[in-house]
Amino acid sequence: MQQKPNRRKELTAIYRQEIIQDVTLFTSQNVAAFYDKLFQALDFELPRADTGRRGFPKEAMLCAMLVMKCERFSQVTDLKDYLDNNRIIAYYCGFDITKPLPSYWTYDRFLRQLDNAELKSVMADLVRQLYELGVVDASFIGLDSTPVAANTKLNNPKSFVKNKFSKENPPKSDRDCALGVHTASNQHNEKNYEFYWGYKNHILVDCISGLPLCELTTPANQTDASVAEDILSEANKVLPLKECTFIADKGYDTNAIYSLVKDVYCGDAVIPLNRRGTKAPKKLPCGNVLCEAGLAMSKDGKTPDGHGGLRQKFCCPFRQSRTEECPCNHKNWNNGKKNRGCTKYKAIPDSYRLSIDRDCLQFKRTYALRTECERYNSRFKSTGQERLWVRNGASAANLNTLAHILALSVALAAVLFHSNHSYRGTKVLRRAI
Repeated sequence: MQQKPNRRKELTAIYRQEIIQDVTLFTSQNVAAFYDKLFQALDFELPRADTGRRGFPKEAMLCAMLVMKCERFSQVTDLKDYLDNNRIIAYYCGFDITKPLPSYWTYDRFLRQLDNAELKSVMADLVRQLYELGVVDASFIGLDSTPVAANTKLNNPKSFVKNKFSKENPPKSDRDCALGVHTASNQHNEKNYEFYWGYKNHILVDCISGLPLCELTTPANQTDASVAEDILSEANKVLPLKECTFIADKGYDTNAIYSLVKDVYCGDAVIPLNRRGTKAPKKLPCGNVLCEAGLAMSKDGKTPDGHGGLRQKFCCPFRQSRTEECPCNHKNWNNGKKNRGCTKYKAIPDSYRLSIDRDCLQFKRTYALRTECERYNSRFKSTGQERLWVRNGASAANLNTLAHILALSVALAAVLFHSNHSYRGTKVLRRAI
């Protein structure tokens, strides 16, 4: 009679041990199935060193970082706790769950020492697979940049540091970041802007599927137009960009980009005109410019604009008159010279940039496709990339690339496993599997 309680305790301990060994009991079946399908679609292999300690597989570490992006964890400690409590997901990542899982410093060292070219190679393979499946295309491509704030107290709006956005006062926690500025919207007359310390992630997006094709991380002080040539060149190595339609905002309105798209890729550029602070003069239907008094000005020859183009010069209609007076009493009317009155200039559209009709319906409808860049930037920031937890440029670039790899791998998993739901949203695919 006294052995029954002991026997019951032994059986309870055995059952408890069996339950602990069954790791599937601690994770939702939908979540486990989602990561199983996701990592099946993500077939890759990263190079390993010939000598040294083996450590954890690079592929498993990369899959673990994708779990972090998918679960939208802002700290790597949350990822460590999540994998410790969901061993089946750690098993799908490629870890040996009978042994201790990676620590915080292992993840931090992995991000800092990993070559970003290896991640870009994985991303390029995913783009090629989606291109062969007919998901992505390069007919309409859009280029845009999104700010990525560095992990420094100078970005905290509650910080009371003096001159925290001064170039002479860079943050000590992250030596690789730079001072950048971004506006609140893309309006031409937008005057609301703010400074930040951090980086920029330049993304080339397929405007039809809404998926990334190529990306590049730079310090925040680098202009958008300066990286267009490099991104288009890298994307052209993955899939052909011939006869593409390049769509971008006014930050990319430079003659170099127009010439690049037209001459190198034989495509069309759909970019709004950036007047750079100049005001469009009032003119008649025939093209003559009106002066401040509302009178039609006369043409007075052509002059170079200093950038390789020509400008049409317009002069006051009464500039040589001895009887007429200037109706608005312009400051140059009584200058004591023979040719009096105001002068204005109008650029002659002899270049591809100025010959585009930006008021036609075709231009407006094509430019409307650029909203896919804004939608993708929103999904990119939702993975935790709006504010970084790392403090060096190499880790920041790797985290940005991992976020794009996640978007492409989710789309590939949705196509391969015949999901009827959208391949753009991670949450939608998790509910569908």
